[in-house]
Formats: sequence, C-alpha cells, structure tokens
Amino acid sequence: MSFSPIEMWHSMGVPAKIVGLFLLIMGLACLTAFIERLIALRRSRAQSARFASEAADDLQAGVVEAVMATAEKYPRGHLARLVQSGLTVYASARSAGDEAGLSAAERARRQLERTLEVLSADLRRGLSVLASVGSVAPFVGLLGTVVGIISAFQGIASSGSGGLSSVAAGISEALVETALGLAVAIPAVLGFNYLSTKIANDERALATSAGELADAIEGWGEGSRPEARRERVA
Repeated sequence: MSFSPIEMWHSMGVPAKIVGLFLLIMGLACLTAFIERLIALRRSRAQSARFASEAADDLQAGVVEAVMATAEKYPRGHLARLVQSGLTVYASARSAGDEAGLSAAERARRQLERTLEVLSADLRRGLSVLASVGSVAPFVGLLGTVVGIISAFQGIASSGSGGLSSVAAGISEALVETALGLAVAIPAVLGFNYLSTKIANDERALATSAGELADAIEGWGEGSRPEARRERVA
C-alpha cells in the first residue's frame, strides 16, 4: 500500500473517516468565520472613516438632523450606528422634554452605553466558532488517534502476528488524524487571537468616540433646541 493521502483515506475504517470528515468541516467553518470577520471589520472601518469625515463639521456644530442623515448612509459602519443611536435618543428626549427626571444628555449617554454592548457583541460574532474549534480540534484528533490504534490492534489480532505490515494501516490512521487535528486547531487559535486584538482596538475606539459624543452633547447645552441650532449654522 502506498502512503498517499488517497490511499490512506481508502484504507481508513468508517470511524476514522467520520472523525476526519468532522475535522475537515471544523476547518472549513473556521476559515469561513475568519474571512467573514475580516471582511466585516474592514468594511466597518472604511464606512466609519467616511462617516467621521463627512459628519465632523455638523457634529461639532450640533446639527443633529444632518449627522443622523449622514449616518444612515453607512449602515455597516459601527461608528455611524453608535452616533445615530445616541443622537436619535437625544433628539427624541429633547422633543419630549424632561418627563422622567433625566436630561436629554443623560438619556443619550445611557443609550450610548447600551449601544456599545450591542456593537461589541456584533463585532465578536463568529469568534466563538474559532475559539471552540481551537480548543476542541486537538481532542477530536486524539479521538482519531485512539481509533487508529484500535485498528492497529485489530490488525494484529486478525493476522496473529505483530509484524509491521499488520499495524501499518492503523498507525497511519492515527498519525493522520493527529496531524489533521493540529492542522485545524493551530490556525483557529492564531485566527482567534488576531481577530480578538483587532476587535479590542475597535471596541476601544468606539468607547472613546461614545465618550466624546456624550461630552459634545452636554456641551451643546440644554437651553437651545436642535432646530434652533441648525438655523444658526445655516
């Protein structure tokens, strides 16, 4: 028997094939999650940068409606979603008045805190797949190793001798399953660490932006309405 991947696959027993297929599915799931997160993060950063550039002047002047209109153009930018959420509550609170004993600025600050939690969960979507595969794949590979060793002992029992030819197939199964488990787990852990670092940076940037927006809202003052402020700017 040649020890090419195809020959080893055909020589594997059904349990070993099931373990191998399971590891391959886990590897594909990790690759899909990693690529999806990379695309989502890059798209979010790009849209957030464009939104910040377009809305900077209006935000500094306190033109709430203009900033919200700009944010609507970038639905996949986490910064735009954060600002839109906070300003929506702020504008609604200003229109409703101080009915619950909370100022519009305080309501906006609380909404920003809640939105940060939602955005953080959205940023980390899919990381659980990488974390789970990174921790489980070596044990699945170990299961395949055990199955391969069992096949090796079955080969010895059926042949009645302990020669290399009787155990070679089972040992090759064990080694292949072990290698496959590590080959799936190592990239998953590396991908998880890489994305975690990038997401943590984005979360810090969003938290900083939320604090700056809350300070800006308080700086606008409670004495003038957004409509009046827009008229002054015009």
